[in-house]
Amino acid sequence: MLFGSDVSQEDAFAQLDAAHEAGVTCFDSAEMYAVPPSAATCGASERILGAWLAQRPQARQGACVATKVSGPGAMPWLRGGPSALDPENITLAIEGSLQRLGVDCINLLQLHWPDRNVPMFGKVRFDPTGDYPSCAIEDQLAALGEAVAAGKVRHVGLSNETPWGLMRFLGAAGTSLPRVVSLQSAYSLTCRSFDHGLAECCHREGVGFMAYSPLAAGLLTGKYEDDKGGPPSARLNLHRERYSEDGKRYARREPVVAAVRQYAELAREWGLTPAEMALAWVLNNSLVTTAVIGATSLPQLRELIAAAEGRPLDPELLAACDRVHALSPNPTP
Repeated sequence: MLFGSDVSQEDAFAQLDAAHEAGVTCFDSAEMYAVPPSAATCGASERILGAWLAQRPQARQGACVATKVSGPGAMPWLRGGPSALDPENITLAIEGSLQRLGVDCINLLQLHWPDRNVPMFGKVRFDPTGDYPSCAIEDQLAALGEAVAAGKVRHVGLSNETPWGLMRFLGAAGTSLPRVVSLQSAYSLTCRSFDHGLAECCHREGVGFMAYSPLAAGLLTGKYEDDKGGPPSARLNLHRERYSEDGKRYARREPVVAAVRQYAELAREWGLTPAEMALAWVLNNSLVTTAVIGATSLPQLRELIAAAEGRPLDPELLAACDRVHALSPNPTP
């Protein structure tokens, strides 16, 4: 998601090479990336990934190339400003992603966020007065089904979806429309909403779970702990207006600061870096199929890959993490 904004193409290639050499096989992008979204960077991440795949044909074999179709939002540069995930917009998005990625088939195409009023991206309360006209789930699946039948998409998934939405998509598939195989949602020490409803849905319906933001946008690395709020070049400082001003999902509010500090102290007590513990905690959950990470540098990526390959966390440490959570539940929802 940072390729083309905070991460140059040269640095992105270095990260992709290192990831491939370490055995990483799933590469996740989105048509709206890089972030923060803008007309200048829209599609840049897909183009960079596509350029890398074109130069590394051996990496394309066996790789899962995943991307996402943007839902409704105030992005006039994206397909004229999408107002719905209707068949026309879904089809246009798929064609655009195929072209930018330089592939004939997208292994996993995900709907980035729902085409209806739902609490997401830091909002936790459902407000029915915010409802607006949206495209029927059956029509969305039908458009995805046409892409699957044409060989342009292999599997379909959801992102930032609710338990109700996930079950509606699964029920609407029936025998003729594509069945959702994955769900991507935020999941970390400071955001455990998945555990309250989506976890059971995924488990009982056989839907894979892709945990994004396992480090809470870098907060759980500990780099924002100092009195200055971390290095000026860090993402939450570079893009403070979008991510970390008061009221934003990753704002350094007192509950967030307190929880992050306690998790960092726990990690160091157990001989781990805060990032190692945070990622290991996510992967310790057997319902997590994979964790989606986005590094701004090669050293960061190497640390996260090493953490993913590390030892399981001790039950005593897991219990200590739960005690912190009980005192400050979900401060970055």
